[in-house]
Amino acid sequence: MAVTLFHGLHPELRPQAARLYWEAFGGKLGRVLGPEARALRFFERVIRGDHCIAAIDDAGELVGIAGFKTPSGSFAGGSWADLAAVYGAFGGRWRGSLLWLLGREIDNERFLIDGICVARAHRGKGVGSRLLSALCREAAERGYRAVRLDVIRDNFRARALYERQGFRAVRTEELGVLRFLFGFAASTVMVRPVE
Repeated sequence: MAVTLFHGLHPELRPQAARLYWEAFGGKLGRVLGPEARALRFFERVIRGDHCIAAIDDAGELVGIAGFKTPSGSFAGGSWADLAAVYGAFGGRWRGSLLWLLGREIDNERFLIDGICVARAHRGKGVGSRLLSALCREAAERGYRAVRLDVIRDNFRARALYERQGFRAVRTEELGVLRFLFGFAASTVMVRPVE
């Protein structure tokens, strides 16, 4: 089955993108953004089609997506108002505070990846590698000299993929007490120069 990459995300694919993102990151975000139905509603509301590259199969299904951050926003960030709309004023406030602690960083020197997701049935078929290469091209077109991503320290499969694509670990950041909420203890920052 052929897979084609597109810049952006067609609006009709937003529910698939939300589900794919939750499939990839629900394990670490579930305690904060769950239950699943609300999380899917939140992601469908906030994902930005102009901050991603989509992988579509020849049946028109979304099989992978790669989001990125820029100074103007991120693929799956959202706002306080978005959180309040889905979780209520109080629920949105405490969730937003925890998410802000987890991922508030913007890097104006390096192009930031905001999540790569590949559908389970398509893993190990080169979709992730193609999405990473496309992100590096996007970074070059935008004038960045390096690409940066964060990976859970114990996610050895993802880290191996990133290393094969030329990313190198530059530091590890411990989560401290937040590890009990997010289910992982540390993340590794990896960087690849843009050619």
